[in-house]
Amino acid sequence: MSESNSKPDTPPAGAGLEGVVALGTEICDIDGQKGKLVYRGYEIEDLARNCTFEEVSYLLWNKELPNREELSQLNRALAAERILPPMVHDVLAMTPEDANPMAVLRTAVSALALFDSQADDMSPAANYQKAIRLTARIPTILTAFDRRRRGLEPLHPLRDRSTAANFLYMLHGEEPGEAAERTFDACLVLHAEHGLNASTFAARVIGATLSDVYSAISGAIGALKGPLHGGANIKVMEMLAEIDRSGSDPAQWVLEKLRNKERIMGFGHRVYKTLDPRAAILREMTDALSSERGSRKWYDMSIVIMETVEKEKGLYPNVDFFSASVYGTLEIPTDLFTPIFALSRITGWTAHLLEQWVDNRLIRPRAAYSGPTGKSTGRG
Repeated sequence: MSESNSKPDTPPAGAGLEGVVALGTEICDIDGQKGKLVYRGYEIEDLARNCTFEEVSYLLWNKELPNREELSQLNRALAAERILPPMVHDVLAMTPEDANPMAVLRTAVSALALFDSQADDMSPAANYQKAIRLTARIPTILTAFDRRRRGLEPLHPLRDRSTAANFLYMLHGEEPGEAAERTFDACLVLHAEHGLNASTFAARVIGATLSDVYSAISGAIGALKGPLHGGANIKVMEMLAEIDRSGSDPAQWVLEKLRNKERIMGFGHRVYKTLDPRAAILREMTDALSSERGSRKWYDMSIVIMETVEKEKGLYPNVDFFSASVYGTLEIPTDLFTPIFALSRITGWTAHLLEQWVDNRLIRPRAAYSGPTGKSTGRG
């Protein structure tokens, strides 16, 4: 048998398609060198400080911020869709208590399609309604699962409260304070969209086949479940908890890790080469939240770690670093951190699907073959 190496007729892309422009979008722009994140022309600092998650959701789906009546209509639509079909509650009731929450979410979202008469309706109006429906129901899914595994009955959502307030209420059984709602709402805004990341690309690839919204979002959740995409803030929270349990001085703990050439979680970003603009916003809001909750442990520890890493390594925190201390201060279970990412990113995922379907083309890249050629069985 003979064997030779072939050369691809086109140069292969960089590992992980890094630097490859796969498609155009009007939804999000990221300038990693300058630390800029823009949704539909609006800088993230402006949106996070001055707009609600519902307003930003409308912006991502409709290209413009809503006026008062448009926002009121969206809020009413979200409120009307928050109740889960009874059969989906049955699925959650049968879920093992130790199930991975991302697997639970993926399964529940897929199950929703079975009880949606519009599931296979690919008209723009139906797809827009499904975007609203999923945004409304994911918080209900996550909180119902968490309460059931704690031996508690799921709570009905509050009709006239925000997505952020409803999630915290349905999780804890009490309405959140002003700073808690505002800070969690900002977290949802900050995580709503981030360009053509792995899960968004997965959603668009599935959507480009003209499969349905539920299939595309189930695929996106599956991509986000992977630890190389979602879950960074879980690692940050585990780090904070480890320092707290050990009783170590945070600065000394960091220095010891650096001496051993170990990674400090929550620093650096594949896209941003300077401060992640989302981290700066959360740092400020976490301070106010910690004061309202009467618990500054996680925030104060995070500041010491941040200052130590910046001084020693010149690295800046990313959004996951401070979102961990926010969620910890809000007493959200650590394994719900990545599902909360999905709770927010559902708006970006569905915005990309709506954009994909305006002028759809199957996404079908080539692979540059680098295997052997010229082999023969010798049987001819």
